[in-house]
Amino acid sequence: MDIIRAPLSVPERGVLEVLLPIDRHTLAKRRWRAAAEDGREFGFDLAEPLHDGIPFFHLAGATYLIAQQREPVLEISLATPAESARLGWLIGNLHFSLELAGSVIRIADDSALRQMLTREHVHFSEASRVFHPFRPGHVH
Repeated sequence: MDIIRAPLSVPERGVLEVLLPIDRHTLAKRRWRAAAEDGREFGFDLAEPLHDGIPFFHLAGATYLIAQQREPVLEISLATPAESARLGWLIGNLHFSLELAGSVIRIADDSALRQMLTREHVHFSEASRVFHPFRPGHVH
């Protein structure tokens, strides 16, 4: 098993890309283990967590990349700045992370969020996406 301590500083271009699929929650950690699509095993002992699309290992014509997995999300289309601010406040008040994707707010699918959106008569749709929430500015 190869131990990864940092991402590649300069990825090699024009080589085979091998993906290491991983969920968002594991990816947020600094220490974890996983296997790439070709079966090669890696241990991660990082100073900072990695993120989707980062190259982390190179071997004989192949570069290994982090591939964050899709997850169930709820998507809400935004119409006005006032509606956007209200939704941001409602979601933030429940301490859930969100992602802005153009004119859509994306949040991890959760029963508490579904209940709140239904109660507030906010139309949402279900999707399966790679979820990239805003990173917190500080930690409590």
